[in-house]
Amino acid sequence: MSRLIDRRHLALSSTALAASAALPGAADAQARKVLIIASNQDVPNFDPHVATGYSSAMLLRNVYDSLVRVEGSPVRAVPHLAESWTVSADGLEYVFKLNPAAKFHDGTPVDAAAVHYSFARILRQAKGNSWMIAGIVGPQSVSVVDPTTVRFRLLTPYAAFLQVLPWQWIVNPKEVEANKGADDGQTYLRATIAGSGAFRIKRAEPGNLYEFERVANGWKTGGGNLAGAIWRIVRETSSQRLAVQRGDAHIAVDLTSEDMDALKGKPGVTLIMESEFRTFSIKMNTEFGPLKDINLRKAISYAYDYQAMADTAGYADLMVGPLPNGIFGHDPALPVYRTDLAKAKEFLARSATPNGGMKLNMVYVSGLEQERRFGLVLLDALKKLNIELDIRALVWPDIVATAKSPETTADFYPVYQTANYGDPDNIAFAAYHSSRNGGWQNPVYHSARVDALIMQARAETDETKRKGLYLDFQQQVVADAPDIFGVLEKRKLALRSEVGGFVFTPVASNAIELFGLSLK
Repeated sequence: MSRLIDRRHLALSSTALAASAALPGAADAQARKVLIIASNQDVPNFDPHVATGYSSAMLLRNVYDSLVRVEGSPVRAVPHLAESWTVSADGLEYVFKLNPAAKFHDGTPVDAAAVHYSFARILRQAKGNSWMIAGIVGPQSVSVVDPTTVRFRLLTPYAAFLQVLPWQWIVNPKEVEANKGADDGQTYLRATIAGSGAFRIKRAEPGNLYEFERVANGWKTGGGNLAGAIWRIVRETSSQRLAVQRGDAHIAVDLTSEDMDALKGKPGVTLIMESEFRTFSIKMNTEFGPLKDINLRKAISYAYDYQAMADTAGYADLMVGPLPNGIFGHDPALPVYRTDLAKAKEFLARSATPNGGMKLNMVYVSGLEQERRFGLVLLDALKKLNIELDIRALVWPDIVATAKSPETTADFYPVYQTANYGDPDNIAFAAYHSSRNGGWQNPVYHSARVDALIMQARAETDETKRKGLYLDFQQQVVADAPDIFGVLEKRKLALRSEVGGFVFTPVASNAIELFGLSLK
């Protein structure tokens, strides 16, 4: 195990050779039932009410708990901290009965007061996953009935309420209050866990690894046999592939179609390739710089080579508008942009730069080869409009930082959006509501009309009316051309055959949940 976490053996890998040297202790780890996961994404923040992104979701779902958790396909909410719940006929009141055995890592009970405290902090922070309950849960919505009973009175009916609760984490009030400081505990929780999850963080080396260890005498019974896990930063997907192929990692989560093809038939490797509501789009800076011009955005939308994108993506389908194909309310007949150079030049002529002649920029996640390739497709398309493109790789935390203002956001900002719940509200709100501005999911785009449609659809319980609202939403977003609507890739994971207990769920499937896993 000492070899496994020795920095000399865990240097960042960017080549195939580095992949074979980066994780030499996998056999030692397996002897101690320590799972190694290769990912290219760092964890920018441990605060459960601030952090977002799949790497953060992976960490948080293993060290914190929520009222309910998500499982299955189709996805459903199942008991977690809450053993059971009831819902009023009008859909406004939820009453949860908590598991009396639940306790935080310091032994403090996870009671109704902790739930009340956590939701109050979520609303105060107005960051992280708070967008999921924005306008749904208010400051007075949560009340303590007794130590093991908590009541929610929603501000408006919300059909997806149970589906968003798995991502609202419960913190230990005693620990946070003791370290509250001047920023509501943000400094403390940025690097410290105050949770009740089955695992805790043993070691954190940003840019390198995050080591989990199982909590001794944890409150949850059952589960797999893991003593711990390591979330290992391996930037290149080819290096992740080789790590799994050679047994230096047990799971790889960022593989390309080519990686999957290369792994087919390899001994000891299990491949998972499943559909999920996971969109990829290239967002444009609608608020600052040349792309503030809608005609230029439409010109680029028509110039883009969608067939080349599909070919590059491999196991994927082209998106038809902003919502994932097949989700409730999606319009498969929606008129969308497809490659048409004549129309592209027509809209370019209407823009403030009718002859092009500019240089734009795009960022992408370092090591995420697929994003780089989509950027090269864009580069070729822009050449036809006499526009140059500078493509830069950044690590994930730096990309998140660029999204904080229109002035710092790149002209082109590629984003994968993985639904945390199988409802159109997930992608619609996260990717297009103006309250998300300044975050990685929607850095700059805002529209009063789109905001209104999203909020009306969230509150509408009549399915026919709700579907109509989402049809209007899709048409309006396409008309605004804030994104190059890209592809829906199948989720591609590779596991060593000795990993047991893994069950695919089509939401946040790369944010691996450790509790049920075992090493044979």
